[in-house]
Amino acid sequence: MRVLLVEDDALLGAGLERGLEALGMNVAWAREAASAFRLLQSEPFDAVVLDLGLPQEDGMHALRRWRAEGLVLPVLILTARDALSERIAGLDEGADDYVVKPAPLEEIAARLRALVRRGEGRARSFIDLGRLRLDTAGHAVWFDGAPVELSAMEYRLLERLARNPGRVFTKIQLEQALYEAEEAPDSNVLQVLIHHLRRKIDPAIIDTIRGLGYRLGPAAQGAAP
Repeated sequence: MRVLLVEDDALLGAGLERGLEALGMNVAWAREAASAFRLLQSEPFDAVVLDLGLPQEDGMHALRRWRAEGLVLPVLILTARDALSERIAGLDEGADDYVVKPAPLEEIAARLRALVRRGEGRARSFIDLGRLRLDTAGHAVWFDGAPVELSAMEYRLLERLARNPGRVFTKIQLEQALYEAEEAPDSNVLQVLIHHLRRKIDPAIIDTIRGLGYRLGPAAQGAAP
């Protein structure tokens, strides 16, 4: 399990990193919200452990912003703030669990495993972004409530982007997602698939980020008209 730890306290962060890794987790440690968000955009994670008392940007504000940006990963708040109002606010802002420090490492790890199991269950059913909806079990797609017929490779590309809204993928990363290990990617197929998705769904369904790659576009999110 790949976990992003967001904790500004050096001593506590180092202890959590070592402890969770000793329990079999792969941990990346960020000390403030901005660097954490950069990691979320560039690397795959299964869950986030988030402190609230962060420098520059409070963890609660960061969580609200990340959810607005489309972050769907499970987030466990780990904080010294133990007031009932804080716990309610954290869950209402999008946290999947709220744990008050100090807490046993074994309990934190168990809660993370439970969150990831629940997240995997959701991922196997539907990805609902507002205007765009995917049934990942049946490989079906709807846009503004209307079904969209896609080829297998068109669907595979769209699902990869929809599972990580806001993340920019390079051309190589998307080609690796489209082909099996033994297959050689066609140099032109990615551009053709993107063209097809824009034509079948919406011209703004995929953004081209010049010099970087591609990400799910703004047409996917928001309320259907």
